[in-house]
Amino acid sequence: MFAVNEGRSSEPPARLGETELGLYRWVARNGKMDSGLAAVELGLTPGALAAALASLTDLGLLRANADDPARLRPVDPDLVAAVVTTSMESAIRTHQAELHRTREQFADLRDHYRENLRRLPAGFELIPGPQEVRAALTLAAQECKHEMLTSQPGGNRNPEVLQEALPRDTAMLARDVRIRTLYHHTARFNGPSQAYVAALSARGAQYRTRHELFGRLITFDRRLAFIPERGDTWGALMIREPSVVSYLCDVFEQEWTQATPFSDAATDGLELVAKDIDRTILRLLATGMKDATLARRIGMSLRTARKHIADIMETLGAESRFQAGVLAARQGLLDEESLHTASAD
Repeated sequence: MFAVNEGRSSEPPARLGETELGLYRWVARNGKMDSGLAAVELGLTPGALAAALASLTDLGLLRANADDPARLRPVDPDLVAAVVTTSMESAIRTHQAELHRTREQFADLRDHYRENLRRLPAGFELIPGPQEVRAALTLAAQECKHEMLTSQPGGNRNPEVLQEALPRDTAMLARDVRIRTLYHHTARFNGPSQAYVAALSARGAQYRTRHELFGRLITFDRRLAFIPERGDTWGALMIREPSVVSYLCDVFEQEWTQATPFSDAATDGLELVAKDIDRTILRLLATGMKDATLARRIGMSLRTARKHIADIMETLGAESRFQAGVLAARQGLLDEESLHTASAD
C-alpha cells in the first residue's frame, strides 16, 4: 500500500519557506533531483540546499527514485497534505470536544451563579478580577449602539491597556457610537495617552481633562455602568439599575461641562499647565488633605505629588502642608486669575 513518509512525526510541520518551495518546483520541472545542477540554477549554497532537501524529504514531498536511490523525485502534494493534516485535524477535533465539555461544565454552574445573584440588590453584579472585567467590557462594547462615557483617573495610562482598547473603541466609532472620555489634566504630559487621544479624536471620539475627577466610570448606552469594586482589588461592579446608571451619567455630564478639551501640555505651555496643577495642589492642601489622597485626586503618583508639595512649600516659606495652603489662600494664589497673573510676572 502506498505510504507517504510513514515515519514522519505527528507534530504539526513547520511552514515551508521560499527555498523549499523553489526547490520542489525545480524538481517537479526537471522530473528528478540533481543536487549539483539545482544548486547552480537556484543559487543555493550546499548548506542551504541540504537543509531544504531535509525538510522536503522529512515531509515526504521528495522520495528516493526506485531505479536510482541517489536521486529524488517529487511526490503528489495532495497526498502529502492529506497525511500532514490528518494529525492536525485530529488535534482540532480533540480541542473542540474539550471546548464543548468545558462549556457544558460551566453552563451547569449557571443556575448556581444566578442563585448567588439573587442575594445582591437587583441590577448589580460583582465582576471579580481584571480578566473577567476586560471580558465584560469587551462584550458590552460589542453590544453598544449609541454612546460610551468614560472617566479615567490617573495621569499615566498603561500602554498595553491602551493598545488593547484601541481596536474595541475603533470598532465602536465605525458603528457611529459616540465616545466621550474624561482624563486628569496630568494625562496631557503622558505620551501614550497623547497618541491614543490623537488617533481616536481623528475618528470622532471626544476627550476632555479636569484637575480632579470623581473616580473611574464606564457607561454604555446609559443602560449599563461599570465602577471599581471597593478596596485594592481589580474587580468591578456592573450596574444595570436604571436610577443608579442615570445618576452616574448625570455626574459625568456635570464634570464634562466643566472640563477642558484635551491637548498636550506642550501645546498649552508647560509652565502654565504646571501652575494650574500647583493651584489645585494648594487648594487641596488648604483642606488638610493627606498626600496619598491628594495624589489620587489629581492623577499623580505619590512621589511626584510630594515633590510638587515640597517645591510649593519652599516657595511659600511654609513649614507644614496645611500652612502652605493657608499662606496661598492669604496671598490669593488659589484664585485662578491671580495665579495666571503671577505666572506672567
